[in-house]
Amino acid sequence: MLPSDDQGDRQKVTFKLPASLKANLKIRAAELRVDIQDAVAEAMSDWKAAPRAAVPPVDTAGAPPFATWLTEASTSHFKAECSERGIPYVQGLAQAVTLWLTAHPSPRHQPLDRTTRRLIVCNQKGGVGKTTVTSGLGGAFAEDAELARLAGGAFPGAAELARLTSLLAEEETETGAPAPVEADDAYEAPQLRVLIVDYDPQGHLTKQLGVKQLHADSPSLAKFMSRQVTGDIHDLIVPVDDERFGGRLDLLPSCQDAFLLDVMIAGARNRHATLEHALEPLEAHYDVIVIDCPPSLGIAMDAAIYYGRERDGEPEGESGIVIVVQAEDSSADAYTMLVSQIDDGMIDWRITTTYLGLVVNLYDARDGHVVTSSLDEWYALGEPRVIGVIPRRKEQREAARARRPLLAYDPSCAQSRVMRQIVKEISS
Repeated sequence: MLPSDDQGDRQKVTFKLPASLKANLKIRAAELRVDIQDAVAEAMSDWKAAPRAAVPPVDTAGAPPFATWLTEASTSHFKAECSERGIPYVQGLAQAVTLWLTAHPSPRHQPLDRTTRRLIVCNQKGGVGKTTVTSGLGGAFAEDAELARLAGGAFPGAAELARLTSLLAEEETETGAPAPVEADDAYEAPQLRVLIVDYDPQGHLTKQLGVKQLHADSPSLAKFMSRQVTGDIHDLIVPVDDERFGGRLDLLPSCQDAFLLDVMIAGARNRHATLEHALEPLEAHYDVIVIDCPPSLGIAMDAAIYYGRERDGEPEGESGIVIVVQAEDSSADAYTMLVSQIDDGMIDWRITTTYLGLVVNLYDARDGHVVTSSLDEWYALGEPRVIGVIPRRKEQREAARARRPLLAYDPSCAQSRVMRQIVKEISS
């Protein structure tokens, strides 16, 4: 509660506040739908009432200016209390905000009472679109159900994928207008809490979502995997801020040190379990974790394969491998090498890993017989089955240029609707 004399007119007041606290305060206030100025006023009031022994000092070195709107009474009460305690205003505000954040935990990080699904999006070949598929599936799992419905939902079932692919490829050849395709009336977006993990040292997923890569000297996923840092890996999480996802979609960004990941974990005990060790503290807070893997067959890929295994008591098909390919010969060669690594891992580690399916990306039948016959060959595999055929369209590239998730940039486009269809395929 705010003190009773804090109900007058507010005025702009400038303090200093560590950048990390400022960022967390902004995010938490948005999550809880409160004004930052109200959060700060409440924080100051609660800090003043809290036992001094319960409020540890905060590192405020280099804190930048922070402005908010407060009443003259609340400002003077706060400054008087800081003077009485013999601490600078910046220290008092940092303590107050820290106390408020602790008392108001993020609704995104409340523990769940269900098993977290783990999707490993991979292929040894680069350039097939693993990053786009990771981002698209994460968005489709987290998307608001009503907004998904208004955007046209998903395409009809898997049996229609080949026919729809031909329609999509030919939709502009004669009329210049999209081919009419009915929506899947039975589709309902899951509205799950999702973490997408940029496990690729190139950091394309991080960059495409408009987030800066973590600095090489900072804590990172690689350092948590190699046990070079301690602390809370939650601190690395960045929310994907778009109303379409309702605060349910988060990103674990890439770091520049990820190029050294194989070296960093080469000597680790049970190195194939290092990714699980790092991400395990996050699992209780997400329904789905989607991993964007590097184009590699190294130790890091071993750790991803092991992370996606079927765990004791987990329903079959909940977690597993999604392989992204293109309708061309080099994708088939890379696929063979990846499957060999996965199958060897299952034997060596005595685990079961489910192939959730193949996603054929950037498909365009107008590219000729090589492309159409390659698609037929992917279907002919039978197992793993084709769970999605994503047409080659400008929206993927435009979304990446705009630094936005595909489903937020153009939720009605064919590519977005296929992403929803893939989610339905692996959720049924």
